[in-house]
Amino acid sequence: MALLGERNYRQPVWHLPLRAAPEDPVMSDGEWARIACEVMDRVGLAREGDFGAVRWVAVRHAADHVHIVATLARQDGGRPDVWNDGYRVRDACRAVERRYGLRGTAPADRTAARRSSRGEMEKAVRRGQEVPSRTFLQRAVQTAAAGASSEAEFFQRLQDDGVLVRRRFSQRTAGEATGYAVAVRGDVNGDGRPVWFGGGKLADDLTLPKLRRRWTGADDFDPARSGVRPLDGRYMSTRTKRVLLRTAVRRAADESGTTTEFFDRLQEGGFLVKARHSQTSPRQVTGYAVAFPVDRAGVEPTWYPGSRLADDLSLSRLLRRWASPGPPHAQAVEHDELTQEERQGFYDDAARAAAYATAQIRRYLAVSPYAVQDACWAASDALHVAAKVTGNRHLHRAAVTYDRAARAPYGRIPTPTPAGDALRTAARLLARTGVIKNRTVVSTVLLIANLVTLLDTIAELRHLQQRQAQADAARRAAAHAREARPAAERPVPQPPEPSAQARLAMAAFPNAWAPLPQHAPTRTAPSEPAPQARPRRRGP
Repeated sequence: MALLGERNYRQPVWHLPLRAAPEDPVMSDGEWARIACEVMDRVGLAREGDFGAVRWVAVRHAADHVHIVATLARQDGGRPDVWNDGYRVRDACRAVERRYGLRGTAPADRTAARRSSRGEMEKAVRRGQEVPSRTFLQRAVQTAAAGASSEAEFFQRLQDDGVLVRRRFSQRTAGEATGYAVAVRGDVNGDGRPVWFGGGKLADDLTLPKLRRRWTGADDFDPARSGVRPLDGRYMSTRTKRVLLRTAVRRAADESGTTTEFFDRLQEGGFLVKARHSQTSPRQVTGYAVAFPVDRAGVEPTWYPGSRLADDLSLSRLLRRWASPGPPHAQAVEHDELTQEERQGFYDDAARAAAYATAQIRRYLAVSPYAVQDACWAASDALHVAAKVTGNRHLHRAAVTYDRAARAPYGRIPTPTPAGDALRTAARLLARTGVIKNRTVVSTVLLIANLVTLLDTIAELRHLQQRQAQADAARRAAAHAREARPAAERPVPQPPEPSAQARLAMAAFPNAWAPLPQHAPTRTAPSEPAPQARPRRRGP
């Protein structure tokens, strides 16, 4: 350390505890010594045959773990490199697990969410928060991004949820946002300013460029385009399409004042617009029709005239509305327009989309397990939005638990697939229904059942991919989702089978018997007469 001088580390002690799992065999001192040497060699602090490496010691004071302590100064006067040493330690541990047959652990593939610091957790306890601000914001951003179809809708949903939003704009292109940060109201630092968290500080897939790819499906973001990826009509019923078109047309009409502006807003939303011109005056527009875009060649879109969507959405009624003086119309709210049947249709379509994604994943289980990564990622969107709109605490736990199983290794964004598009469509359909205040309005049995099947399938997929940590997360999420089912739909627990001793004891009786479980009431069959009281014999 004296040779390093000013180049010394501020904290020159390197400390690493290594612990075996409870079910692992107890290893000898020699085995632990070889493990410690291999870890130090793979980390690069003391490679085999390097006599000028750092000095270190391994201390074993329990049967299942050792402590490795090293001084961060090489004996030849050099400064050791500890940058990203955690990833090298993880690789070394996995090599030791394979060599000695120990329990396997997860690789350092950066799929785990960023944990809150100790100071953030203690601050949450002082403020009486259930979770730290970082965790709360991560879930809020994930849910808002899942239900949104564009950047503007994403920021609007965050503000509606009470989250503070701050955008970062480009210095070269005026008006172009390059990033964002979010904060919790009332969470301030020592100077009284909000504590901001950028999207990349919450999760690797929540940065603005990666969110834009989720919404647009393109690798490069073009500010000249609308940046909107409309809902895929392949996974929606005819009634749902009509409701969504009616909502979009009414919102565009509320935000417009002329026919040209009205058509432009519909096209910016990703919809197809066809104007009907007068036969006497070709330049005069007398009507219009809207449709969802189609991706398959040779398939004609299904057009809906404005008068078929609603009586007040015909072009003549809209022209009179725009011409009448008065205050500007307020923006329409989607879920306020839905009837009970329409909202139930949204839930049924979301359940069918989840079933379609499950079938696609099962199709690739044995052929190409890595071809459906997009569906695993999009399943998180469906879970987060379903938990929010239903208010079910079990679905909320399932969404939080499944979070790690959704991400691709090293923060990669998977290529869009039909299965992933189906689940994103399900998430956006559920987001447009709004939060259910009356739980008896819609039936969620089919949706929850399909989500449970989807999670079980993804757990099997992750197991085939040899990603044990993600497979365990999917299994735990499926267990939480099963608890979300109504009590009548859950399987009745069966009493345990009698033991061998109990069966031998029962065989000694003329009639086989077994004790009834405590929760089962005793009943007398209606065909049998009620037992009569026999007189008691007296005398010897």
